Amino acid sequence: MAGRYFIVDAYTSPTFAGNPAGVCILGHPVTEAWMQDVAREMNLSETAFLSRKETGWDIRWFTPPMWR
Repeated sequence: MAGRYFIVDAYTSPTFAGNPAGVCILGHPVTEAWMQDVAREMNLSETAFLSRKETGWDIRWFTPPMWR
């Protein structure tokens, strides 16, 4: 694994409400294909990949492909 991952409830305060989204905090660079594979494995409508940068964070969003 390239980092830590979580499932968060987006757009809500109560637990188990809102829209579930995957969040993966990366510890080192990974390929776009790897991120797509993780998004497919998490099988949520969105999975965010965060990378720490000197001035903040970079974020990439992936969705699982519908054809697999």
